[in-house]
Amino acid sequence: MRLVLPAGTTETALIDGISAAGAAPELMEHTPSADVEILEYGEPVASPVTPVSPNGCPTPAAVTRAVRDVVGFDVAVIDAGLTRSTAAPTVELGGGPGTDIREASAVPAATAAFDRAYDYGTSLPDDRLMIGETVPGGTTTALSVLTALGEPAGVSSSLPTNPVERKRRVVDEALAASDLEPGDCEDAPLEAIEAVGDPVQPTVAGIAAGALEAGTAVTLAGGTQMVAVAAVLRHAGIDAGLSIATTSFVADEQGDRLAEACERFDCELTVTDPGFDERDHVAMQRYCAGEAKEGVGMGGALSLVPDGEMAAVRDRLETICTRLGIESGPEDDPTTERTADGPAEGGRGP
Repeated sequence: MRLVLPAGTTETALIDGISAAGAAPELMEHTPSADVEILEYGEPVASPVTPVSPNGCPTPAAVTRAVRDVVGFDVAVIDAGLTRSTAAPTVELGGGPGTDIREASAVPAATAAFDRAYDYGTSLPDDRLMIGETVPGGTTTALSVLTALGEPAGVSSSLPTNPVERKRRVVDEALAASDLEPGDCEDAPLEAIEAVGDPVQPTVAGIAAGALEAGTAVTLAGGTQMVAVAAVLRHAGIDAGLSIATTSFVADEQGDRLAEACERFDCELTVTDPGFDERDHVAMQRYCAGEAKEGVGMGGALSLVPDGEMAAVRDRLETICTRLGIESGPEDDPTTERTADGPAEGGRGP
């Protein structure tokens, strides 16, 4: 099993109040680079930030790394528009960061990014493939693409209280900037991404399409951002079998909407509860309180954990949290996001 993780950035994440992925702009652009270092090495190596919320909730990369330590799987990180360099090995497919979706073109090279990713997907030797993502602001761009496709749109959030009305206002402004109405891109999903998406979306969609064409079983590892990718694939006429694997945190927030979306796009849905409510640890308590919820392939990784092994994952997560500077006590002893010079405001989430 291989986890392919496209990582990128979009200026959409800098819009006030829509993402927990780093409260300060100078921190947020480092988040995906730090995520992939945590996934590869268990902690940031070159990145000057450790993505931990002010309340002590670590990036989902810590959970995915904990699963990797317990069950083992290969990882391939794709540079899908990183703003900051990373010490983790990456596959370079070209393309740059995304702009604010309220500009006329959010991902000008979306079609080229899809094509390069498609070729990469067809070249992979795996029988089974899991594709994740890390891109701050990604739930807002997912909502934008779903709206442009004319799909009923409900998305998750990295924040405990989902600022969905704020996101919808941003989406309305984005569609207006691109002279689009909801549903105008129904038959042109890559145009939807070009206008109001982010650079990770065409990369995930392209890898998935190429792998499916090659006969590989594909699971989209994530929540509502992967629902948007599934919508792009179906609107592109790709009807091969497809799965989505996410966390109970996303499923609980979305209720019936997630299952209905997966049924609409003919995707098998797997939801995994990591049992974080069984531990008196600030990191796991914050997930149970609604922070972060998903990202960096977390839900897909958790779905790989055999019966009886989830306790080992929780044990390993506690060890990783200690390495990241998160105290083991309950949430009344929060930590903050840390930079090379000391604590700073910030957080992480999809």
